[in-house]
Amino acid sequence: MYEKITPPTTGSKVTFSNGQPNVPEDPIIPFIRGDGTGVDLWPASQKVFDAAIATAYGDKRKINWFKVYAGDEACEKYGTFQYLPEDTLNAIKEYGVAIKGPLTTPIGGGIRSLNVALRQINDLYACVRPCRYYAGTPSPHKSPEKLDVIIYRENTEDIYLGIEWREGTDIASKLIDILNKDLIPATPEHGKKQIRLDSGIGIKPISKTGSQRLVKRAIQNALRLPKSKQMVTLVHKGNIMKYTEGAFRDWGYELATTEFRTECVTERESWILSNKEENSNISSEENARKIDPGYDALTPEKQAEICQEVEDVLAAIWDSHGDGKWKEKIMVNDRIADSIFQQIQTRPGEYSILATMNLNGDYLSDAAAAIVGGLGMGPGANIGDECAIFEATHGTAPKHAGLDRVNPGSLILSGVMMLEYMGWQEAADLIKKGIGAAISNGEVTYDLARLMEPPVAALKCSEFADAIIKHFKD
Repeated sequence: MYEKITPPTTGSKVTFSNGQPNVPEDPIIPFIRGDGTGVDLWPASQKVFDAAIATAYGDKRKINWFKVYAGDEACEKYGTFQYLPEDTLNAIKEYGVAIKGPLTTPIGGGIRSLNVALRQINDLYACVRPCRYYAGTPSPHKSPEKLDVIIYRENTEDIYLGIEWREGTDIASKLIDILNKDLIPATPEHGKKQIRLDSGIGIKPISKTGSQRLVKRAIQNALRLPKSKQMVTLVHKGNIMKYTEGAFRDWGYELATTEFRTECVTERESWILSNKEENSNISSEENARKIDPGYDALTPEKQAEICQEVEDVLAAIWDSHGDGKWKEKIMVNDRIADSIFQQIQTRPGEYSILATMNLNGDYLSDAAAAIVGGLGMGPGANIGDECAIFEATHGTAPKHAGLDRVNPGSLILSGVMMLEYMGWQEAADLIKKGIGAAISNGEVTYDLARLMEPPVAALKCSEFADAIIKHFKD
């Protein structure tokens, strides 16, 4: 089955049922070392993973690591431009769960991004990025500890699908001509809009299927959190892009109020319910006026629509969600994308899980990571129904490769996510404990050491791994 790699002779495969992993005690886990600083990051990270598993479970559990290749290292083994060989794709598909270091974006090959390719090939539709603060980590914010969010970013659609045409090509010109002459004039709401003839053209598809399966995973995660953190926020720019980003919001609400009806309440529903709780005799019109401050300026038709909404909500869920019972449900709300960027800084405690489309999620996850200490401390996972890949979220930093100095935190914390996904929570907790203690004690790599006050001596990459392990037994 494989051309140039050989699986371990011991160990078992991870299988999947209903989108969830069935993990044996001795799983075979493919790993991609990564380019550039991956040469330093992976050995340090693997050492931490193995030590945590051994400390937590003795000889009852063990990962059997299976080295596979991607990026520059793959080209060395398989030949020029072989950035993502079939061996690697087959191994990840066969064994289900994998972990990788940073990869170089190819120059001159047929793949725009190895990370995006791995997500699309394996239908890893949920990019999951937790952003939480470890005490002592330098941060540009006064209170970074207030931010504790998990970002669920849709991974397979939006502009990242990569369907676009360069300006001046025959296809781009033909498409612009069709849009300008036929499709835009046939859509009255577009008025007299026209696309400039010297434009490049890209397509932004957002599907109901893609949106709802992403939101479903976000809600399922919320169900596992403490009650105070059971909130899911749909992030979108639906005020401008109504049929893509606005649809994402609408489809998210639809899923929450159908498939998760007993577990969820929307923010707007909570207003309607609480208004009735405060005044049991409130009329539909009075309730509508409270939930929509601009009610009196609306047309009679729109007023009637909101009144009907109030009546429908009360008829549908007053018995199950009223009298304060909604306060025990998962709160589902939505926020405009540009607004959420400032709200995670000014009101971080109000958010827990953010569900978003691809491009917005890309920006938002990096911005949130910056608040809690940067990408060096930012883990990531790409999860589908039959596969999951965990990854460092930063770049390859080739100028630092082989110097044993970079921060392995992102890859180690991605391994924590992998262990949690596998159900090996005890090992994951040990690593989080070790990282937290090491940082609090000023035992950090240069990127954090140079920002600490008072200054501390920097540890090597490998030494940081040793410091984490040392604190397992504190």
